Amino acid sequence: MSTHITATGLETASQPSLHASFTGIMRGEFLKIARLFWLMLVLLTLVFTVGFLLGAGLKGLKTDLQHTPLHFLYYSLESNMVVFRIFSGIFLLVLTSFIIGREYQYGTIRILLARGVGRVQLLLAKIALLFLIALALLVMFVLLTALFTCMQMLFLVGNLNALNAITSAFWSNTWLDLLTVLISMGVTILLAAAMNALGRSLTFGLSVSLIWFPIDNIGAAILNTIAQVTHNDFWRRATVYLLGPLLNRLPDMLLPVEARSGFESFGAGPLFPVSTSHALWVIAIYALVFVGVALVPTWKRDVKE
Repeated sequence: MSTHITATGLETASQPSLHASFTGIMRGEFLKIARLFWLMLVLLTLVFTVGFLLGAGLKGLKTDLQHTPLHFLYYSLESNMVVFRIFSGIFLLVLTSFIIGREYQYGTIRILLARGVGRVQLLLAKIALLFLIALALLVMFVLLTALFTCMQMLFLVGNLNALNAITSAFWSNTWLDLLTVLISMGVTILLAAAMNALGRSLTFGLSVSLIWFPIDNIGAAILNTIAQVTHNDFWRRATVYLLGPLLNRLPDMLLPVEARSGFESFGAGPLFPVSTSHALWVIAIYALVFVGVALVPTWKRDVKE
């Protein structure tokens, strides 16, 4: 009797757990999008390289490098981070839509749920994976920017003496600039996650995610036109609550004038003066709303289709 119980206990203990670990889910999710990820990474690298080469061909860069090397370094960082922020945003919108929306559209999410994975746990694992990908992309392209900039300096003046002009303020401003890029990437991921979780469709999630920021920028122009016609600043004030324009101007708000001298951020900005704290609060509220829109339907609605 005791021998039978012992054997049964050993057999039960040796059976693998039916619940996947959080890191295991993340690993599995990456394997599903690995081919798309590497393809888009190659395209992103090519676009970034072309953008750098176009910027490197501008007149006056050699003079700027020789006489105001710190300004040259600031310009190189800012201009290339803008290119990265724009195209990495598209990268993340597409990747997020595929990693979340495709599961619903093709019904493969039911297989995962049948294996004991919780709906919210699965969504959080997907979002965590996307944040890790975003962080890795930022590190990679910052290093690529540094490499390209050094090669550009060698080509223009034959040395790297401009690096001696770097100050402690440059490093602190660089961290602030990278923080704005991280904020933009994070909100972009949450936007796409919310749209795909809400619509439960790759087509819906990807379409709404891709048109969100263009509509925001066009909306600012439309509100400006209405303000001019009605002679009412209410419409311009409304632009300080649009996500896209706030993200576009966030580097200008956080960075001091010397860190962005001679360079303006890409895209439409708010048409009314706005403080940095206001911009950060509004962006944070958007992020929280996106989190709620992603989590609540995932938590409350069963997967029946």
